[in-house]
Amino acid sequence: MERLEADICVIGASSAGLSVAAGAAQLGAATVLFEKGEMGGDCLNTGCVPSKSLIASARAAEAIRDAERYGVDARLDRINYARAMDRVHQVIASIAPHDSQKRFERLGVRVVRAEARFTGPDSVEGGGVAVRARRLVIATGSTAAVPPIDGLDTVPYLTNETLFDNSERPDRLLIIGGGPIGVEMAQAHRRLGAQVTVVEAGRLLPREDPEITALLRARLAAEGIEIVEGAKVRAVRKRADGLEATVDKDGERTIAASHILVATGRKRHVDGLDLEKAGIEFGPEGITVDDRLRTTNPKVYAIGDVVAGGPQFTHIAGYHAGIVIRNALFRLPAKVDYRALPWVTFTDPELARIGLIEDEARQQHGNAISVVRSPFAELDRALADGRTDGLIKIVVGKRGAILGVTILGEHAGELIHVWSLAMSQRLGLKAVASAIAPYPTLGEISKKAAGAYYADKLFSPWPRRIVKFLTRFG
Repeated sequence: MERLEADICVIGASSAGLSVAAGAAQLGAATVLFEKGEMGGDCLNTGCVPSKSLIASARAAEAIRDAERYGVDARLDRINYARAMDRVHQVIASIAPHDSQKRFERLGVRVVRAEARFTGPDSVEGGGVAVRARRLVIATGSTAAVPPIDGLDTVPYLTNETLFDNSERPDRLLIIGGGPIGVEMAQAHRRLGAQVTVVEAGRLLPREDPEITALLRARLAAEGIEIVEGAKVRAVRKRADGLEATVDKDGERTIAASHILVATGRKRHVDGLDLEKAGIEFGPEGITVDDRLRTTNPKVYAIGDVVAGGPQFTHIAGYHAGIVIRNALFRLPAKVDYRALPWVTFTDPELARIGLIEDEARQQHGNAISVVRSPFAELDRALADGRTDGLIKIVVGKRGAILGVTILGEHAGELIHVWSLAMSQRLGLKAVASAIAPYPTLGEISKKAAGAYYADKLFSPWPRRIVKFLTRFG
C-alpha cells in the first residue's frame, strides 16, 4: 500500500472535483484526486456537452425547414442520425483534454484511477493508495434516477448516460419525465425526425413560471410533440414491433414506442464511500452540509450534485469549488448564496431564470410586488431575425428591488447574464433601465422591460405638473 500525505484530497473527477483539484494544485497545495470512471464526470461525457451538441444538430435541421419564410429555397432530404451522434462524440473529444488525467498531472495533481473509500475521519484509500489529508472533498456527482415502473427492468431503455451511445434514430421515442432533460431531448429528437411523446407526472418543467411554461408547451406541441401531463407510466412491456407503456391518464391508455428515455431526475452518488467511518451524515437525498459546504465532519466538504438539497447544475460545481478553496486553503468563512443563481433550459426558444417566479414572490412578499412583461414581438432585432416567440417577465419588490427574472426567447441563456450581475451585486432595476443597450440587439429587451417599470411613474400626473411649472421660467 502506497501512503501519501496531502493538503487536499478530492474524491471524484466531476466538474466540481476537477475545479477544486486544479485550483488547489495551482495554489501550491499538495493535491490527490481519485476517480474510478471517466474524467470530466456527467457534464462532459453524458450531460451538458453531448446534449447541447445534439441540440445544435437538431437546430440546423429546423433552420432548413424554416428557410422558406426568409426567402431561401432549401430542402431537407434526409437526416443522418448516426452522423449527428458522431459529431456529439467529436465535440466531447475536443473538450476532453482539458479534463484529462495528463493535464491534471501536469498541474501537479496526483491522480489515482480507482474508487476511494473512507478509512477514518481524515483518510481514504483506493487502488493501492492510502491518503491522509488535511481537508477532503467529496465530488462524486449523481447518476440517473430510475423510477420503479413495472416491467422496466425487463426492457431496453435509455437514460442520459446511454442515450448518446445510441446511433439508431428512434422512430417513436417515449420520454418519461418532463423536466429540462426531457423537454430538451424531446425537441431535439422531434427535429431529427422522431415521433415523440413526453409523459410527466405533474406539469411540464414544474420549477418554472407556469405562464412561461404554457408558452413553451404550445411551441413544443406545434412542432408535433405529444405532451401528456398529470400522468404516470405504470408499466412497460415488449411487443412484437417494439415497446409499449401503460399510462394512467383519463383512465388508462397505451403508448407504443421504439425507444424509451427515462428522464426523471438525478440520484446523488454516495454508495461505496464508507461515509460512516468518517462521521459524515448522509441519506438518499445526498450528503448533509452547512452553508460553508462542510459535512458533519468539519475536515470534509461535499460539493456539486452530491450535496443534499443542493442545485444540480455544472455552474454550481464551479461556484462550490470556489467556496471550498476559500474555506479550506485560505481559511476564509465563505458561504453559499443561491439568491442570484441562474439556470437555463436549452429548448428553442430557450428558457432562462434567476431568482423567484411570480408565485414564489407573492408567497414571500404578498402584494408588495410588481410584475413587468415585455414580449420579443415588440423588439426590432427579434422582428428582423424572425425570432419573436417569448417574453421577459420581471418580478420587482419594494424600491425597484429585482426579485426574479424569467426569459423565454432567442438566446435567453445569454440575456440572463445581465440580471445575474445585477442581482449578485444587489443592483436595483434602475441600474438596468439606465444602461445603454446597443441597437438593434436582443439585449435591448432587458432595458426595455426595466424602463417599462418606471414609465407609469414618469408619465403620471405629478411629473407632468412639475414640467408645466418649470416651463413658466423659460
